[in-house]
Amino acid sequence: MKVVVSRSGGIAGLRVTWDVQVDEQPDAAAWMQFLDTLPWDEAEGTAPEPDRYVYRIRCAPHEVVLAEPQVQGAWKDLVDRVRAVSER
Repeated sequence: MKVVVSRSGGIAGLRVTWDVQVDEQPDAAAWMQFLDTLPWDEAEGTAPEPDRYVYRIRCAPHEVVLAEPQVQGAWKDLVDRVRAVSER
């Protein structure tokens, strides 16, 4: 299973993408449990704000698009985890 986080927007309008192959992680079971707890069906899209980031998070069959202020709690934890693994 692959998790992909893309961040776009901001002042420069650049897109950055981080991803992690969950099955290859030493703590794959913990990743799967964490992914199962995310409120995929409850995420509500909001209109993008000028000079703010927009995050697209994909983990088949799920996909959410979140404005920067919505990336908090479990969503922030997910973005931080994927980014940390991807940047190793």
